[in-house]
Formats: sequence, structure tokens, C-alpha cells
Amino acid sequence: AANFVLMGYGTGAVMSVPAHDQRDFEFAQKYQLPIKQVIKPLDEQDIDLTKAAFTDKGELINSKQFDGLKAQEAFDAIADFLVSQNKGERQVNYRLRDWGVSRQRYWGTPIPIINCDDCGPVAVPEQDLPVVLPEDVTVDGSGSPIKSMPEFYECTCPKCGKPAHRETDTFDTFFESSWYFARFACPDNTEAMLDERADYWLPVDQYIGGIEHAVLHLLYARFFHKLMRDEGLISGDEPFKNLLTQGMVLKDGAKMSKSKGNTVDPQALIDQYGADTSRLFMMFAAPPEMSLEWSDKGVDGANRFLRRLWRAVAEHVEQGIVKQGELSDLPEASQALRRQTHQTLAKVTDDIGRRHTFNTAIAAVMELMNSLTKLNDDSEQARAVMQEALEMVVLMLSPITPHICHHLWQTLGHEEAILNVSWPLVDEAALKQDKIDLMVQVNGKLRSKISVAADAEQKQVEAVAFADENVQRYTEGKEIRKIILVPGRLLNIVVAG
Repeated sequence: AANFVLMGYGTGAVMSVPAHDQRDFEFAQKYQLPIKQVIKPLDEQDIDLTKAAFTDKGELINSKQFDGLKAQEAFDAIADFLVSQNKGERQVNYRLRDWGVSRQRYWGTPIPIINCDDCGPVAVPEQDLPVVLPEDVTVDGSGSPIKSMPEFYECTCPKCGKPAHRETDTFDTFFESSWYFARFACPDNTEAMLDERADYWLPVDQYIGGIEHAVLHLLYARFFHKLMRDEGLISGDEPFKNLLTQGMVLKDGAKMSKSKGNTVDPQALIDQYGADTSRLFMMFAAPPEMSLEWSDKGVDGANRFLRRLWRAVAEHVEQGIVKQGELSDLPEASQALRRQTHQTLAKVTDDIGRRHTFNTAIAAVMELMNSLTKLNDDSEQARAVMQEALEMVVLMLSPITPHICHHLWQTLGHEEAILNVSWPLVDEAALKQDKIDLMVQVNGKLRSKISVAADAEQKQVEAVAFADENVQRYTEGKEIRKIILVPGRLLNIVVAG
């Protein structure tokens, strides 16, 4: 007997494969049962079945006519064989259990059930719906206040007419939060749950949920949505277009928890650094779907970056705000900065709008700031490029650090609040390059870097490369066997010897 055998799951029949299931392996080891390998690794690596089970997918061995089949092939072939022999059939088993929806608390959705000693639980008649919770309650910490309000729970049974008790438990909060997104579309409709406006707005474009509850809530929301669809209240099959599941915040490798005493007081951070620093650190420390390891040093780093941005804006404004600058025929350094500004804008737009990778968006803005502070040119054109770059930085960071960006936006000469400003558009003309840098390799090893026209043909690129002194050192007097150009990236020269 093994305590991991579940008679209530599936058929109750148990297949034991001690070579490829760790629990079966430990059971077989304890009772000296034979351990026979029937799966081998795809990469032919050696495995030691005296120490642990091999649990990866692989290729079948010692399995007669199924030898040589990969995992999915074997799954289908064995299932087909059993069906053909009338020894089994395919069946899908779900690990779902009944959902205990009642909660012993006042706030929530009333459960429309009347409990009768003779008839048992009886549904509240449709004409008596909805059941409305009383609002003149006193919450004293001793439990749900409606349990001590006979004027609410005393009633008569709809079936037999005898005295009965109204249910005082309320539904789990998932119950109402699983369809409110549809009700939000038509909250002023007092005659029906939903109307045609729900179909106009649904499905929801983006669903965001914490990793510990999103799976179940998503399941319930889809259940409610399909029920409402079947009842003709809405027409769509799915409630959400996209799902983003957030990770957790960790401290010293463990999930933050009051019971563990490893929480960080956000108010203390806000008092010391401001809310923007805390927001920037949390968005930069990890992608939203991954767990975030809290770091006090990381918070300091985020604060230093914001101070650096503040200084850059202040130093620029001290020399005067550039209202509308001339951004054509720029010097090379200014042209490069403007190109990087719009390349960064394109990346941040995609990172925030489509990929939801806020950390990479922030990293791109930080790279732009590094280049911005290196521009050493006080000409009117350069200052116009600087004005545009600073405005772009502030706009790109505004969803993440709204308070400082609101102030800096107005410092840069704008009267409106930054939250009313449209997201900037990429200037395609700024992305065009007259020249590009190419790496030059000889036999796969980096030997030089050359600058060529962006539209240069391969022969022109080769001519510039072979004129380079360092390339000549490694190619002179040697047979050129092949030249490989990767457009926009590198030129590889293959020589003999």
C-alpha cells in the first residue's frame, strides 16, 4: 500500500513506473521491487537509476512494438492500441473540485436561499429577487451582524409556508468579481443585468491578476461569461483578450508576509524617497510576470537616476527653453542623439504597449540618458535636439513616475498637465542613417570596425574593409576564400592558413 494512491481520481487503477516516477522509485527502493528502464534520454546521456528516477520525456525502450517512439508519438500509439484491443479508451480527467462559495461575513452578495426544517434549502422565488442586505448594521467584531438580526433572517418557506430562516452567509467575493467587467458597461440599466453595451465593450482588452489568484479567478470569470452567453445576455465566447499574471515580491528569497515579518513598509520608503522612486524600482527590478527580489540598494539606484534626470532638465532650462528648434541638417553628434531618441521611443512604445516589459523600457530610457548627458554642444540646433530628447524621456517615464514627470514637463515650458498629453509618435525621418558601423572579422575573429554608407553595396563595403590597416595585417598575402556580409552588422573575411 502507498499513501499516494488516490482511489477517487480517474479509474482508481494505478500504473507504477518506478524508473520514471520519483514516488514510485522511492516505493520500489524501500520494498526491493525491480526497477526497469522504459524511457531513455533523447540526447543519449547516461542516467543512474540506482539514485533517482528519470522523469524527463524521451524515447521508449523495452516496450516491444513501441520502441523508438518519442513521448507524444508513444502516447497516441499506445492509446490507439488499447482502443483497438477493446481494453481501454481515451478519457480526460479534470482536477476540479466543488467550489465552496459561502463565506461567514456580512459584506458580499447575499445567497438567495431559505432554510426550512421540513423542505430543506429552498431557492428564493424569482419575484422576490434580489435579496438586499440591510444597511443599518453594527459591526462589532463578533461576526456577521445579520446573524443577530431576526428582522432580516426570519421569514416563511416559499414551499410550505412554515417559519424558516433566510441564509445569512454571503458569496465568495470571486462570485461578483467574475462578471462585473460586463456590468461596468451598462451600470445605469435598472431593468436588466446587461444590455447591448456589454457586447460593444467586451471582451476586455487586458486582464491583469496576481499569480496567486489569477488562475482560479480566470476560471470562474470564464465560467460566468459562458453562462451569460448561453443565457443570451452577451454574445462573445471569452471575457478577456490578453492575460498578464504578475509575480510576487520577495525579501531574502521568501514571499513577503506579515506573519514572517519580512515586509517592507511602503510609507517609510515614500517618506524617504517619494512614491516615484518606489514605483521606478519595482518596475525596473524584474519583468511583471516574474517574482521581484526586494533590494534596498536597488531603491537607492532608482533614486539616483531620477535625481540625475532632474539635474539634466534643470541645467538645460537654465540656458533657456527651446520652444521650436530646427531639427534638419544636424551635426553628426546631434543627429545620432536624435536617432537614438526615436529608436528608444519605438522600443518603449512596444515594450509598454504590447510586451508589458516595463523593465526593458526603463533600461532603454536609462541608455538614452547616458547618451544625452554626453552631448557637448551649445549650438541652437543641439539645444533643440536636447529639448526634444528631454521631453521624450519625461513622456516615456510618465506612466511609471508620474509625479516628477508632471513637474519636469511644466519645467520644460509646457502649461498643460502631462497626463493630458498624447503619447509621442516616432519620427521615421529621424531613424534614417547616412552611415552605419560594421564589425569586420577575419576567420570569425573581430579585427576592426568600419563606417560605411547605409546604402553601400557589398563591393563598396569590401573596399573600405580591405583599406583598413588592421584588416590588412591579417589578410595581406593570404588567399581570400570567402567574404560574408551580414547587412547592417558585420563583414567576415575567410582566409586560407
